Amino acid sequence: MSQLELITKYMTTVLTKDNTGHGTDHIMRVLALADKILPNEPDADAFIVHAAVLLHDVYDDKLYDSEADVIAAKNAMISFLLSIGVDPEKIEAITDIIDNMSWSHSLENATHLTLNGQIVQDADRLDAIGAIAVVRAITYGAVKNRVLYDPSVPPRIAKDKATYRSNDSTTINHFYEKLLLIKDKLNTDTARAIAIPRQQFMLDFLSEFKAEWSLEK
Repeated sequence: MSQLELITKYMTTVLTKDNTGHGTDHIMRVLALADKILPNEPDADAFIVHAAVLLHDVYDDKLYDSEADVIAAKNAMISFLLSIGVDPEKIEAITDIIDNMSWSHSLENATHLTLNGQIVQDADRLDAIGAIAVVRAITYGAVKNRVLYDPSVPPRIAKDKATYRSNDSTTINHFYEKLLLIKDKLNTDTARAIAIPRQQFMLDFLSEFKAEWSLEK
């Protein structure tokens, strides 16, 4: 098996039971999106992009109960990569992308990503907008016992990770607090083009949802 095949197998083992919208189906969609961007970015390192995509949720703190669990998951991943012969410099590049690509990280400590990181970030963020993103947002909100919608609760734009991760907003507000903001934060021309119809789908969904909620339709 190639290193990427082994990494895929490792990722599947770690994420196969995920029920928050960050499981293997999400990873494979992000991989396909990265492969749409890569041909237009010839200076990128395809191995680092693919590996970072495959592993970017393996130690995501949203999926663990404690910081200690996150650290353990990260260390286990690094040990695995070393065990299959991935160069330590490439491992450092992969972990640097994973550690700095998230939306919550960018709220307080935005880090300039390499081209490889920008591609991974764009591919991941594209899966957070559009039709599947609507389902993922509702799924995640349900898992976290978040209220679906409350017209009396206005959206708030979080300035820090703690506020962003707090559970005092609603699933529908999440569209205004993050998902609708993604299109203008993308790095590559390819991602920006893919985002246009996905953005419109979310706007149409929200318009229809609110109309039905208020019995206007």
